[in-house]
Amino acid sequence: MTDWKARLAELRIELPPVAAPVAAYVPAVQTGNLVYTSGQLPFVDGELQLTGKVGGAVDAESANLAARTCALNALAAIDALVGLDSVVRIVKVVGFVASADGFTGQPGVVNGASQLIGEVFGDAGVHARSAVGVAELPLGAPVEVEVIAEVR
Repeated sequence: MTDWKARLAELRIELPPVAAPVAAYVPAVQTGNLVYTSGQLPFVDGELQLTGKVGGAVDAESANLAARTCALNALAAIDALVGLDSVVRIVKVVGFVASADGFTGQPGVVNGASQLIGEVFGDAGVHARSAVGVAELPLGAPVEVEVIAEVR
């Protein structure tokens, strides 16, 4: 059994409280040995970290950090549902980036989420991924991240 919580402590990363849903859904659900998180926004202490479109009001570096926050919120949702230490591997990450006209750096933005997952889970964090540019995201967020994890 892997101790992912110990790994978080080594990295000096603290899981935040689970972000409250902003509509009619739950933060995560389990079916069989998979946990699917709902799209996680870059909430910190109940507030959006930043708003706006990437390549416009939000620069790619700030959006990358916001994607990292989204991934951390996804891990908190997984932990609250089944316990982070039950994770066998991260299967897939899907990132949505609210993109200004002409912005094509979505993969670099979503790397913020992928890199956090890699730091925490190592080889068990190697995942499939989509990085999708969209016109708008809920509450004006610049990025939203979903995670699918295999659990024991």
